[in-house]
Amino acid sequence: MASAAEQLASNLNFSAFSKAEELKKRIWFTLGALLVYRLGTYIPLPGINLAAYAQAFNHQAQGILGMFNMFAGGAVARMAIFALGIMPYISASIIVQLMTSVVPALEQLKKDGEQGRKVINQYTRYGTVLLATVQAYAIAVGLQGSQGIVTNPGPFFLFSTVITLVGGTMFLMWLGEQITARGIGNGISLIIFSGIVANLPQAISGTLELGRTGALSTPIILAIIVLTIAVIGIIVFVERAQRRLLIQYPKRQVGNRMFQGDTSHLPLKLNTSGVIPPIFASSLLLLPATIAGFAQSHNLPAWATTVLSSLGHGQPLYMASYAAMIIFFAFFYTALVFNPKDTADQLKKHSGFIPGIRPGERTAEYIDYVLTRVTVLGAIYLVIICMLPEFLISWAGVPFYLGGTSLLIVVSVTLDTVAQIQGHLIAHQYEGLIKKSKLRGGKRNR
Repeated sequence: MASAAEQLASNLNFSAFSKAEELKKRIWFTLGALLVYRLGTYIPLPGINLAAYAQAFNHQAQGILGMFNMFAGGAVARMAIFALGIMPYISASIIVQLMTSVVPALEQLKKDGEQGRKVINQYTRYGTVLLATVQAYAIAVGLQGSQGIVTNPGPFFLFSTVITLVGGTMFLMWLGEQITARGIGNGISLIIFSGIVANLPQAISGTLELGRTGALSTPIILAIIVLTIAVIGIIVFVERAQRRLLIQYPKRQVGNRMFQGDTSHLPLKLNTSGVIPPIFASSLLLLPATIAGFAQSHNLPAWATTVLSSLGHGQPLYMASYAAMIIFFAFFYTALVFNPKDTADQLKKHSGFIPGIRPGERTAEYIDYVLTRVTVLGAIYLVIICMLPEFLISWAGVPFYLGGTSLLIVVSVTLDTVAQIQGHLIAHQYEGLIKKSKLRGGKRNR
């Protein structure tokens, strides 16, 4: 079966794609949904003085607002109806996943299959509404407290802003679910992906403009291009890398016949935590810079000024803290999403075992041991990828934010989407082969 699938995958071509009508419908639906999202990032909130807001945003662009603006596809810089983006939903998902490991009732729901998953998804939606409401109210209060940004401040502005921003987030959550169900790829990931890619041409043109004016030399720009290609190659290699544990199943007897035991593999990804560690680490480290920007009008203590300046981009304390947080969250999130004990129990339930390892607790310990070593490599990989732009900023003064979380998201989502497209094409070719075999069988019967 595996060899047949590989043979079909090797024979994929444009003619096969042109015949896959269902796949084309899914791709067109996905592109249409992403177009709606991009249009929404250009619709500003009512009652905002955009010129005054743009001036205020430029002072905070290097803080956490800049990172949120990247994930929101520029909607924060324009204070659009999708300014909150999909981040409240992601935060709620992570919180609910954490609670499933702590609250026994939620842990039982997680084990209840499809019905339990629906209930957990509903709790995630409730959490999204709560987080989005809190964040929207904070944004509304901050906008109203800034001089000249809100044209008509008051309770009505607060109410309309909260309703609009929360409604925008809930619409994006629904849109992402529709893309996942009726389109191609993971809808939430594709929304973040499109937001990052939309800002890429502007970043490239800005870098080329610096080269034209002489602010960046031609060798440095060429080095950036080569380094970008190398980083993409590393991400593709590592994201596909797995540590496979051999699983064997015992021989079984059916009637008078003895069947040989099956073998399979338990794949452990090198980077199980994905892009969550860099996102969390960036959010926590950019928060002091944002607080400092908002507190410019106040006289901060000398120690606070020293700490905040040490946590700026390119500073040794910032780099060390960034690397330490990425490593911590890599292990934390891996332990959250992968439970060796549950995996060992499932293997024991289906009579599977790792050769040389006793089923049950010993198997869980062995899986945990292997997973820990794999996560060490994954954490080192994340640190290298995410620290590259920091070294470029501090050493060469390159303003173009190369690599890091954005490049990691873009490459990972691209790989997942291409894999799903290939899966649909393989399924379509299998259906075609089955139909042809049925037609041939019908002709022979005649």
